[in-house]
Amino acid sequence: MSDDFGTDDGARDTGPGGAEVYRDAWGIPHLRATDTLALARAQGRNAALDRAWQIEVERHRCQGTTAAFLGAEAVGWDVFARQMRLADTARRCFDRLSPATRAWITAYVEGVNAGLPQGARRDPQFAATGLAAGRWEPWTPLGVWLSTHILFAGFPTKLWREEVARRLGEDAAELFATDGPATSGSNGWLVTGERTATGAPLIAGDPHRFIEDPGVYQQIRLACPEYDVVGLAVPGVPGLAHFGHTGTVAWAITNAMADYQDLYRERLRRAGDGEGGPGTVLALGPDGWRPAARHTETVEVAGGDPVTVEVIETERGPVIIGGPDRAEAISLRHPPRVGAGLGFDALPALLAATTVADVDRALDGWVEPVNVVLAADTAGGLLHRVAGYVPRRHRDNLLRTVPAWEPGHAWRGAHGPLPHPPVDGVAVMANERGPAAPYGIEFAPPHRAARIRELLEGATGWTAPGMAAVHTDTRLDSAGPLLALLAGLDGLTPAAAGLRDRLLRWDRRMAADSGDATAFAAVRTAVVRHLAAHPALAPLAGLTRPAPGTGDGEPAVDPDRAQPWAAGGYPEVFLPWLALTPRIGYALEGLLGGGLPPSVDRAAVVRAAVEEVAAAGAPTQPWGEVHRIAPWQALPEEPDGGWPGVAGDHDCVLATSSVPGVTDRFARGPAARYVWDLADREQSRWVVPFGASGVPGDPHRRDQLALWLRGELAPVVTDWDRLTREPADGPDGSGGGAGEGTAPGDAGTTPGGTGGASGTEPGVPGTAPDGRRAPGRTTP
Repeated sequence: MSDDFGTDDGARDTGPGGAEVYRDAWGIPHLRATDTLALARAQGRNAALDRAWQIEVERHRCQGTTAAFLGAEAVGWDVFARQMRLADTARRCFDRLSPATRAWITAYVEGVNAGLPQGARRDPQFAATGLAAGRWEPWTPLGVWLSTHILFAGFPTKLWREEVARRLGEDAAELFATDGPATSGSNGWLVTGERTATGAPLIAGDPHRFIEDPGVYQQIRLACPEYDVVGLAVPGVPGLAHFGHTGTVAWAITNAMADYQDLYRERLRRAGDGEGGPGTVLALGPDGWRPAARHTETVEVAGGDPVTVEVIETERGPVIIGGPDRAEAISLRHPPRVGAGLGFDALPALLAATTVADVDRALDGWVEPVNVVLAADTAGGLLHRVAGYVPRRHRDNLLRTVPAWEPGHAWRGAHGPLPHPPVDGVAVMANERGPAAPYGIEFAPPHRAARIRELLEGATGWTAPGMAAVHTDTRLDSAGPLLALLAGLDGLTPAAAGLRDRLLRWDRRMAADSGDATAFAAVRTAVVRHLAAHPALAPLAGLTRPAPGTGDGEPAVDPDRAQPWAAGGYPEVFLPWLALTPRIGYALEGLLGGGLPPSVDRAAVVRAAVEEVAAAGAPTQPWGEVHRIAPWQALPEEPDGGWPGVAGDHDCVLATSSVPGVTDRFARGPAARYVWDLADREQSRWVVPFGASGVPGDPHRRDQLALWLRGELAPVVTDWDRLTREPADGPDGSGGGAGEGTAPGDAGTTPGGTGGASGTEPGVPGTAPDGRRAPGRTTP
């Protein structure tokens, strides 16, 4: 047997490009090649065969061409992608990479292009939309990364703060700027050898993103004579940027919640005679009127008329709202556009890392997104750090939009060196105010981080399988303020008093079989809706009607109160950040704890809510019946029986985020789970929400869903002798053979089976969440 690059049987008959593909029992690809470039080609080809539809959608997203085959619903994203110049930024970033990294990414793209025709033939979604497999450029993986992360830091929240200040007064600008879960996040933790059964560290966690089908992370192994790494790849991007285990060192990340993107209020005008050629646009900056770059592009729309986009870029950045025909416009400044870099030189360096010092050094050049990193190695090295580019600038830039024409808002280099806090027994990263606190405004509440630390410090002898108990913890500590207000109510009707008493006896766990959790969620929803209708907050309603040409809808109401850049409404892509009810739902803990305007009687609101729910008949069905997964798909379709339910809630460690006041369904949650064991890599564990394949009908399309729903993990198999080699011409539609890797779980969860997940069957596409999102996946 062998778990390294070598084999026991002498010479190998390698496949295309000097590479072999093996599969474990779950269809997870294990790639082995003769050198690093052959391995990069193999990874690209595998992505094209297993995830052709997914990566082609991603390519079109970064180019702003999704509406050409998805129709009018995708126009809003395409307009934004064109205005942001995502493809051009990707080209610039690629050109600035080292020659070695450019060659490595180019090899990956060669593999994608070699595999796409076959991958497209395997996936019926191409025929359903009339989409033909396209051709990737060397810069395309960087474009995929950009489009995936451009909204990651939540810069539209600054637009929300402007609206709050304008409509409720300057003192209220940060009314909702309390720590809350309204941006992307994750859990991650490191347990040192003193607290594990083996004496070696464990790293575990789960990235919280939109649950997409196919999933945003792909389990994969990359092996060549230079290295042998398992981890979670982003389909369409080479290497393992976020989560990996090389055998001697492992790493993982969470969102640092840093603020590194700025919105500038721009004054633009079209040039007059003698001020420039036809079409020239001028922008007012600190030094007066200066020419802005300007051109037009056309977004083609399947089944509709094409949309012309005026693309303008000032010295601050691309204009994303408004233009020269409005009193003001908004431009976005972000590090990749400014510095022509994403930090992709780190990717091949991470694959070759053998120690935490190697990981640390590789991430010194990381740019976007800004992450908190945990790493450990087999020699005892430990790492906890912030990685990424955070510009130095005025504090106002972090909070609100800032005037482009006033001096003092320019960037002044970057913060650095970024913090490297020590690791002592346990290190936790859960988007709370931690080492990145000086660089951000809004962070996650402390509940997840505190609960993870409580669990880990409450025991010793931790093992990789034991980490599932942490992954799946459902205690909801953020319920405290609402329950406290309930406890203070008297004079309730008998039904409402009974509901109050029931909730005060509740154990505060959002368990899938808990009817009390469902009742709590119903009262919470009623509270949120009553607050959204309160006169003190009513001026914030009506912001979510998109501007003409950016999505279906009508102009914003109350034009007299509209911002000068949004007199006709906001672009559709930003509307999720401007919706009052979700904002209240996410900030409810802080608002009920004392953050509401004085005119709002919190107790009266809670009284009205509990009476309303009691009068309608307090729900008794289990939480898992209403808290159902709502994955994003480019082609939404509801499976027979609906999507399955699950435990958790947005402030639980099991962070399955519904939108309080809007829906109990959840669209964001653990996009993967992992445990990296530094004592023995083969004792590591991982799982994704659906499966290794993105091809409808493939037996590995949904075979991990049942594991994921129960909080279980699949084994990481690294012994080549326990894997099954795939034919050189690629998968035959069965996702490759089934090796002898052990599949956990009971009957009905065997590899290649249906997973027994509430009527969900492999190959059946799913539905989009309530309030369907365009391909930008923009809900905050």
